[in-house]
Amino acid sequence: MARVLLIRQGSFPLDARVRREVECLRDAGHEVDVISLRREGQPGRETWNGVNAYRLPLRHRREGAAVYVLEHLAFMVMATLLAGFLHLRRRYDVVQANTIPDSVVFASIVPKLLGAKVVLDLHECVPEFFATKYDLPPRHPLVRLTALVEQAAIRYADRVVTCTEEMKDAFVSRGARGEKIDVILNSADESIFDPRAYPPSPRQPGRFTLICHGSVEERYGHDTLIEAVALLGDEIPGLRLEVYGEGSFLPAVEALAQQLDLGDRVWFAGDYVPIEQLLEAMSRSDAGVVAMKKDAFRDLTHCNKMYDLIAMRRPAVISRTRSVQSYFDESCFEYFDAGDASDLARAIREVHTRPDLADRLVERAAEVNEPYRWPRQAEIYRRSVESLLVP
Repeated sequence: MARVLLIRQGSFPLDARVRREVECLRDAGHEVDVISLRREGQPGRETWNGVNAYRLPLRHRREGAAVYVLEHLAFMVMATLLAGFLHLRRRYDVVQANTIPDSVVFASIVPKLLGAKVVLDLHECVPEFFATKYDLPPRHPLVRLTALVEQAAIRYADRVVTCTEEMKDAFVSRGARGEKIDVILNSADESIFDPRAYPPSPRQPGRFTLICHGSVEERYGHDTLIEAVALLGDEIPGLRLEVYGEGSFLPAVEALAQQLDLGDRVWFAGDYVPIEQLLEAMSRSDAGVVAMKKDAFRDLTHCNKMYDLIAMRRPAVISRTRSVQSYFDESCFEYFDAGDASDLARAIREVHTRPDLADRLVERAAEVNEPYRWPRQAEIYRRSVESLLVP
């Protein structure tokens, strides 16, 4: 049995990847502590399902890059001090840092100097993320700086995990050693997305409901989806789009739906809704849509909502990106060209007019997804961490 400390500049246990990693280690018999941010209403310290949570009195605010840098600096100082203090009391065997940012791994410096091993979970490719978010060329000095920080973080860590083979290849192309990086897919949490508890509803004549869930940000293509619904006009009886999620792009998407006079066809859940309400909505939907836009960053990543739809056994209409297509072939989803509302309308039309196709997509996606399910990925993750415990 080992003592493990996990550091994340995010919310615990709301961050699904962190929560599942913590549960995996706990279930394997290890003692786990977590340092994270504190959301409104959360205690600064508590024991959550056998895990000691230490939450710093900081909150993430979406107020621009300068504010984020200041937040990160404050988190780094506080997390470094707390990790050092806890290590003197607990003597951790392993400290894991979950990005972003990549520099958060250096908050483990005191435990590392005193003998702890360090795991880095690279949840994003920051250079590509930064370049696409701020529309910068790959050779821009700020993008190159993020790449230098990334590579320094990888060299500093004893073990690295990331989310797709394409992300791993990007790290290796910039100089990282591939043998120290393991890929742990960010698949669905099947204790939540459970079709046995929320069985799929049969199709209803005169009704066709699409669902799109998760953060409402420009990169997720909600505007493309709204435009596709408008293009379909009256040709699909009872067509309805339900959007579940919050985000900075929500006002723009709501305005677009109003501008296109889609008030009777598009419904927004708005503020946070209980997970049970989302699961019920997914179970009664006829198809899910993942309209993620395509760029250098999104060609490397997977969108979590894709795995949620597979787990809930819903046919999925998904934009083509390199990473998704490398794991799931054309028989798994009804693909469309990213950012193309006309092609998305075509894909929705195909799933609506061909129920047999929708059923085949569900079965094939589940078959291909079998090795990617979290119970299998959790074993890869556990072995990766425990490889550092071998004398």
